[in-house]
Amino acid sequence: MDFEDEDLVPKTAKPKPKNLEPMGVEELKAYVAELEEEIARAQQAIAAKQRVSSDAERFFKK
Repeated sequence: MDFEDEDLVPKTAKPKPKNLEPMGVEELKAYVAELEEEIARAQQAIAAKQRVSSDAERFFKK
């Protein structure tokens, strides 16, 4: 998928689940590690957005 194509995909569309059946144990462990990295990245993005929101609320309450 090209970068431009990403704008055409609805944000609510869930990605198709990966077929885990043909994967070996080591492949599955690597896949889990990738997912955990992505979860951490998403949590960091959430925290950053919450900080911005909190900062904006404090700024406009003054």
